[in-house]
Amino acid sequence: MINNICGFDYILAKFVNSTDSNTEFHADRTASGVADQAKPSLPSMEDLPDADVLIFDGECSFCTTQVKKISRWSNGRLAFLSLHDPQVEKLYPDLTEEMLMKQMYLVSTHGHRYAGAGVLRYLSRKLPRLWVFAPLLHIPWSLGFWQWCYSQIAKRRYRISSLKDEHCDSGKCDVHFK
Repeated sequence: MINNICGFDYILAKFVNSTDSNTEFHADRTASGVADQAKPSLPSMEDLPDADVLIFDGECSFCTTQVKKISRWSNGRLAFLSLHDPQVEKLYPDLTEEMLMKQMYLVSTHGHRYAGAGVLRYLSRKLPRLWVFAPLLHIPWSLGFWQWCYSQIAKRRYRISSLKDEHCDSGKCDVHFK
């Protein structure tokens, strides 16, 4: 039901005939109930030093599920970094934790930073699986609308995770429900 609010994830999953992300996510869970962020399925900056870097909330199961999909579609074009990794503060001191908790960021190989819906816009030009969304995301003066949609989902991501049975068993997510 929650996917019907903005529907982007639902439409995207149906369009590209993705596998069921819930099944994949649960298979990746560790004994503590938290997704294993060190799993080689997400290439790191060390693996792909010349790739764009996507910084996301690695403690959010909804975010991790979406990033795993993007990773499968990127074919080595993207490296991934959890905002909770100490490396973020060293490499990108201009991106505060507050900024990173509000939206994902992508740092291109040229140093440009894209945030929230801007990341989706950028990726719709770079990843063939997302090309179909490029005309829609690039309608003149529409970025404000897409950013609003993105922010509505982003600020509810921990609740969305709990609705999809992707619970955060570590207790770290409880602070976001208050």
